[in-house]
Amino acid sequence: MPVSALTLAGRSLRISSRQPDALITALMLPVMLMLIFVYFFGGAIDTGTEYVTYVVPGAMLLCAGFGAASTAVSVADDMRSGVIDRFRTLDIGGIPVLAGHVTASVLRNLLSTTLVLAVALAIGFRPQAGPAAFLAAAGLLLTYITAISWLAAALGLLAQTPEAAGGFTFLMMFLPYPSSAFVPIETMPGWLHGFAEHQPLTPVIESLRALLLAQPAGSAPWTALAWCAGITAAAVALAAVLFRSRTR
Repeated sequence: MPVSALTLAGRSLRISSRQPDALITALMLPVMLMLIFVYFFGGAIDTGTEYVTYVVPGAMLLCAGFGAASTAVSVADDMRSGVIDRFRTLDIGGIPVLAGHVTASVLRNLLSTTLVLAVALAIGFRPQAGPAAFLAAAGLLLTYITAISWLAAALGLLAQTPEAAGGFTFLMMFLPYPSSAFVPIETMPGWLHGFAEHQPLTPVIESLRALLLAQPAGSAPWTALAWCAGITAAAVALAAVLFRSRTR
């Protein structure tokens, strides 16, 4: 990674540390939602296992969605504040600027998903994964976080204001619900099955669940990686085009 991208990632992290309210919200809200699902709704949902065991992969992806939303807002704020013009006078291109935001987003998301996993372990989650499966799950989660962070950066460029950027990222925070994150897909209305089974998050969730619980994963990990690679490639290309358009 270019030195400029690492420097800009450090800048984004320093900005996050100066906004403790937003950071605490991004860290605590996914944890609170997981606790609500486990203790308020878990007793009424039959997943064939302890509900906390079922819900953890979806909670980690929900957490990543919240974290990505702040990336879109940060990018939009930079575009509005004029700081990008200063970076351009230093001969810093668009990709390093955006890569700095994405790197900071990945680091923040790793912290928040680690917190979610720690709380899950405290309330009864017991993964069965061996070292290789655990590393595979961590790698897949990192790949997914990187993909949605780049997508959030592109949406931040597409938005004209930070407020609009926050609205654009609603889709990323909504997608875990019509998937296998919180309830089995077969319990949903029939007309929703096709979307829930084939949307990007379902294979990621199913892969994480299988890897963490030492269950057969089938082709789900390859499907999940294909989705992540496609989202990343499309988001990077879109971000490059939008950055050139916005900075002419």
